[in-house]
Amino acid sequence: MRKPAAKGRKAPPSRRAVSAARSAPARAIPKGRMRKPAPRRRSEPAPMDSATNGERAVSERVVRGGRAAVAQPSRAASRGKYVYCIIEATESLRFGPVGIGTEPSDVYTVHYKNLGAVVSDAPLEVLDSTRENVLAHERVNETVMREHTVIPMSFGTVFKTREDIVELLRSAADAFGDVLNKMQNKLEFGLKVLWDRDQAVREVESEDDDISRLKHEISSQKGPTYFARMQYGRLVDAALHARSERYVAAVLGELREVSVASRINKPIGDKMILNAAFLISRDQEHAFDAKVKSIASHFDKLTFKYTGPWPPYNFVNIRLKLERA
Repeated sequence: MRKPAAKGRKAPPSRRAVSAARSAPARAIPKGRMRKPAPRRRSEPAPMDSATNGERAVSERVVRGGRAAVAQPSRAASRGKYVYCIIEATESLRFGPVGIGTEPSDVYTVHYKNLGAVVSDAPLEVLDSTRENVLAHERVNETVMREHTVIPMSFGTVFKTREDIVELLRSAADAFGDVLNKMQNKLEFGLKVLWDRDQAVREVESEDDDISRLKHEISSQKGPTYFARMQYGRLVDAALHARSERYVAAVLGELREVSVASRINKPIGDKMILNAAFLISRDQEHAFDAKVKSIASHFDKLTFKYTGPWPPYNFVNIRLKLERA
């Protein structure tokens, strides 16, 4: 059984190429290099339990109720309800055949008062996290968020019956309502900043006298160099850390002017120095877009990967505890 969770997750291929023209192919721009990432596996974004650097989590409540389906082997022929997201809506809505399935399933809403769960019919079994299924999950959320504020649910959230979904909405109504109110007309954008680590090492070697001296000693010494190499490594790591922190502070300082909140996730690999998500008001989308491009033009030694808009994965934290059916 997969628990429905509205935690942040990393998103699939971006609709936005971060270059002068949005439809431009992915490439490295010599100054302020920004490139559109290749289609991402759904292993991103890993949510964090709390906001970083003083940013507060938008909402965190523990709710009980609803019966989540216990996935059985695929020989079970029964059908369930796959839940994509929660929205505020009082009337039944249909979004067309854009849901999960070999033939895209019809997507519609199930309601409790002013809350609506966006669902489609699906086999009552564990869904494979194939690229097609994950992209279908995201396609529905992106379709719905064009006109609605959404609370995204985790991939693979399946309930047995319509009544179970209504019970979920009823028991978690306060938490859902609180988050929907705070996320009203807000979008999430992702930004990853990378550098050429080898180039950065060469720069600190030429700029730092101690590092330069140790490098010369190591290269010219005929005997053991273990302790010199250890000291050299510590100094280089410290210098690289200080340099990357200066870059990150400059980027975040600029972008906080046009964002509601930011979340700092753990960088991936030794080339990434910033892995962040930003919560943006809809009316600030173009201003944020322009600010990212402006920052990139001033940091010609960095590469920027810019994605979005997405549902606010990194800024919603509702924990659902559901009874096993």
